[in-house]
Amino acid sequence: MVMKVYGVTLSSNVVRPIAALNEKGLEYELCPVDLSTGAHKKPEFLALNPFGQIPAFQDGDVAIFESRAISRYIATKYKESGGDLLPVTVSCAQLETWLQVESSQFNPSISEINFELTIKPMIGMTTDMSNVEKKAEKLSAVLDVYEAHLAKNKYIAGDAFTLADLNHMPDIYLLLKSAKADLITSRPHVKAWWDDISARPAWKKTAASMPV
Repeated sequence: MVMKVYGVTLSSNVVRPIAALNEKGLEYELCPVDLSTGAHKKPEFLALNPFGQIPAFQDGDVAIFESRAISRYIATKYKESGGDLLPVTVSCAQLETWLQVESSQFNPSISEINFELTIKPMIGMTTDMSNVEKKAEKLSAVLDVYEAHLAKNKYIAGDAFTLADLNHMPDIYLLLKSAKADLITSRPHVKAWWDDISARPAWKKTAASMPV
């Protein structure tokens, strides 16, 4: 059976597992979920994700929710397909550390900036610029750490592209489409890292599916 991803590609949390699937060269079906009609709160979707949030994912009898859990499942179960997102040449300690950094340090601020600057205007809401500036200040401090780290490392967890790099990509892509792109472009090592990882054919395929 073809794997199914439930959600919309405007959501970076939906795009994250799609990026993993594309890196692995695996077939999947995107099953749109109409958030405007509350489809994500209806019983049939709640059976897939009881929290009523996108994404949800099915691989045969396996059903998973939470974006990073889905991506990790894909990287682990299909390790031998396509590019290895969990290479043994990379320190396990570094990989696990930066997977956690992305989730706990990087994502909270960048996701709010993207919501304010990109998502809100698309759904008829008003951007709160005070929140943008507050979150940009926090993200700037995080990216200063990234700049120093990437001055000494080609990729986020070491010398090879991994799931830790991939998990950052959907939100950076959206940020670069916004008025706060300079948070990335003003940092030469962060920008060089992004230029490298975003040139991957799998990412180009992923980005082509996004509506911005």
